[in-house]
Amino acid sequence: MNARTSEQHVGITPNLFGIAYGLTGLAGCWGYAAILGLAPAVVSDFLCILAAVVWFTLLAGYVTQVPRRPGGWHAELADPVLGPFVALIPIVAMLLSIGLMRHDRPAGQWLFGVFAAATILLAGWMTGQWVAGGLDLNKLHPGYVLPAVAGGLIAAIGAALAGWPGPARAFFGIGLVSWLVIESMILARLYFRPPLPPQLQPTLAIAVAPPALAGLAYLAVNHGKADAVAFALAGYTLLAALIQLRLFGVYRHLHFSAGFWAYAFPYAAVATFGLHWIAYAHPPGYRIWAWIVILALTVFIGALAVRTTTALARHRFLPQLH
Repeated sequence: MNARTSEQHVGITPNLFGIAYGLTGLAGCWGYAAILGLAPAVVSDFLCILAAVVWFTLLAGYVTQVPRRPGGWHAELADPVLGPFVALIPIVAMLLSIGLMRHDRPAGQWLFGVFAAATILLAGWMTGQWVAGGLDLNKLHPGYVLPAVAGGLIAAIGAALAGWPGPARAFFGIGLVSWLVIESMILARLYFRPPLPPQLQPTLAIAVAPPALAGLAYLAVNHGKADAVAFALAGYTLLAALIQLRLFGVYRHLHFSAGFWAYAFPYAAVATFGLHWIAYAHPPGYRIWAWIVILALTVFIGALAVRTTTALARHRFLPQLH
């Protein structure tokens, strides 16, 4: 009886989809490296398959657990801390669909269209929920950029790659304007309210993702043209990356948890955006610089995977739900 009760308290929370999110980010970095002729495409394909397995496994458990929790889906989406992470479910599916386009374009386009629509609908519902239900400023964290900002910008990238310029521009508008609005509120909370609790401090890494994603989306929509807007987004991405360097002193005191996967996709987005600029500038030894970026990201996410596997083996990774 005790073992069964303990098992009931171990649950899948939406932030765990950050694992698949990070793996798809790494797959995207290796995929762009393959486009540049720096790496074999099979690495990106393998990472996409791995991400898909993780996504399906988490989804199967999650959709069966949520209806049994108090308040069901409504409470899950309205949760002020974990609610925004629910958007990772269709966002990761969009990224996997983008990977599928390389092998089966019609199927990839069809699936991408379905999950892009789901992402935008969910972003609209959640934004409306925040307006109708009100937000506690002290509980606001960088993860709130996921539904509309990350969702919109990733949808823009996918639509551009699918050959849909109109929807790509529309999605880019959703992501960019949402970023400008939500970013100001998050920064106000971080600047003027007490620090985030330790369990939420890894979400500070999410703040580096929007400018990098905006840059990647702009290049995708603009057919890779590095104009003034692209340079401006690169500049803000650089500033956001420098802020992360300052925050390493905060991160190093944290205990490893599922929240650490919040680092994975944002750093992957920055690395992929960096590869674009290395290819554009073509500095001496550019291949070496590109491989430094690729391998640094791979080692980092690989270390997260090893720590996660170890924690799972010790039954110290999945959260306890009360």
